Amino acid sequence: MSPNDERLRDLIAQQAADWFVVNRGEPSVREREDFAAWLKASPVHVEEYLGLAAIARDLQEIGADSKGTVDSIVARVQAADDEPIRSLWPSHRETDRVPRPARWRAAAAIAAVFAVASVGLLAWWNFGRAPRGLAPDTVATLHFETRHGELQTLRLADGSILHLNTDTTVAISYSQSERIVMLSSGEADFEVAHEPNRPFRVFGGSAEVIDIGTQFDVRLERDSTVVTVVEGRVAVGPSSMLRGQGANASQELLARFAELHSDQQISVAQGVWPAVPIAVDAHRTTSWLRHQIMFAHEPLSLVAIEFNRYAVKPIEITTPALRDLEISGVFTTDDTDGFIAFLRSLDGVHVEVTATRIRVSRD
Repeated sequence: MSPNDERLRDLIAQQAADWFVVNRGEPSVREREDFAAWLKASPVHVEEYLGLAAIARDLQEIGADSKGTVDSIVARVQAADDEPIRSLWPSHRETDRVPRPARWRAAAAIAAVFAVASVGLLAWWNFGRAPRGLAPDTVATLHFETRHGELQTLRLADGSILHLNTDTTVAISYSQSERIVMLSSGEADFEVAHEPNRPFRVFGGSAEVIDIGTQFDVRLERDSTVVTVVEGRVAVGPSSMLRGQGANASQELLARFAELHSDQQISVAQGVWPAVPIAVDAHRTTSWLRHQIMFAHEPLSLVAIEFNRYAVKPIEITTPALRDLEISGVFTTDDTDGFIAFLRSLDGVHVEVTATRIRVSRD
């Protein structure tokens, strides 16, 4: 299993443990609704929660026959030769068939301390629409990445088209019940083949995007995730993978997704929600798909940052006053020489090209 897959599964396992703790007490009506929504979001959520509940049930039975310590109970569970639950995120390696990973040992310890669980809780929540058998179908995870300055276009198995911008890494997992994309770095544009019975979800940084039949762009920035809709609609909200993490976890858990339409954009930062969509020119925002960068009265500092995403030699503005110089135009991402010529045409601007960088200063 790749690091991205393992991280995803660990986060879901942590969420399952958090819900286990909540369900020990007297959950409110809102908490029950949120728990049901979390279960219905993915078969993996059901799998993780049932696994934790099963461990708790087994430990309860062990505890009835033994007055041993928690450590001895956990040791007995670890020594058991149980059949591992089949994962939704297998890789192509045989190592996926090893016993449950270390996260189940931590879950077992939690379950041993609380010593209470009930699989019948799912019936109480009326989870009647869960896939039969509860064991999700196996699916391979595909990984794609682009180098600095490289763009790539891929046609996926369902007919969707994936465009990758420079320095981008994604992992794609398709099953019979859902399609999931993990965006680890960079920026990606999605032209989604709409399948009502198989949701298309993108996890990127602090945001989660659910397709409603559309083309949209997701860009990871330093402290936020920016989602732009080119056409159609998407639902955007705080990533369910990060819920239960940090001081603002309860607010994120209760958050509702915002629906975006064509030429709308939203920025999602962890712990900051709700966010307000703004109107943008999506054609200009996604100009990178045409190997272009488009600016209208933008500061030179922002233009330089955008060019540096593709340039072999970074642009460095050595005169602070030039950073606010407004630039307008359409530039080609792989034509640094053309952009240098444009800068040299500006009054009072000097450009020096060295072996490692491009320095821009006042004459």
